[in-house]
Amino acid sequence: MGRQPPRYQQIKHYLLENIQTGHFPVDHKIPPEEQLAVTFGVSRMTANKAIRDLVQEGYLVRQSGIGTFVTDRRSESPLAEINNIADEVRSRGHDYTNRVLRCEALNADDEIALRMGVRIGTKLFHSILIHLENGLPIQLEDRYVNPRWVSDYLDADFSRHTPNEVLVAACPITDMEHIVEAVVADPQAAEWLDIGLALPCLSVRRRTWSGDRLISYAHLLHPGDRYKLRSMAHSPY
Repeated sequence: MGRQPPRYQQIKHYLLENIQTGHFPVDHKIPPEEQLAVTFGVSRMTANKAIRDLVQEGYLVRQSGIGTFVTDRRSESPLAEINNIADEVRSRGHDYTNRVLRCEALNADDEIALRMGVRIGTKLFHSILIHLENGLPIQLEDRYVNPRWVSDYLDADFSRHTPNEVLVAACPITDMEHIVEAVVADPQAAEWLDIGLALPCLSVRRRTWSGDRLISYAHLLHPGDRYKLRSMAHSPY
């Protein structure tokens, strides 16, 4: 007969299962230590260790004098700093992968020419990628790059280096602008992100400069229930 896992692990598994199945939703107050100790026949210190582990792992948050609550563990990204999404995902102990949907050279239409600060018909590089965390799409990245400043962009191996890494390696980033809004994905984007058409999404339109050179324009689309942004003070790609 195999050994039973430590009692605190049993409590931890019970809490985690309830969180992951949605039985304990975000902001739900979990049973107090005393109740868990009685339910599992352990000391309060043992119950405390299970809760403490889940607090450290980001599943729970303690509020002094009130109780312990389930946190929102949607993927989180800084809004205004140089940010490689692959590193961001791995920093949470999760698996990062991507799917390259397009990687091409094209001539700028009037909208993209305006956003990139070039003439209509100017040759630009264009890529579309889906970024995934533990196999779940968390970002659709539709990016345009000026080949004058990043001439080898289309030669990059995006299975090894994200567009962010390629651009940061090519040009020091000095300035950025972004526009953030809530949107509903169009049918093609919804299909790529594997979401329903009615699901709200977070849209970030971002331009980045190196000195006076406008390097890139990207439209980043995130499923609203899988992603959130926080404000920082640096310049992202």
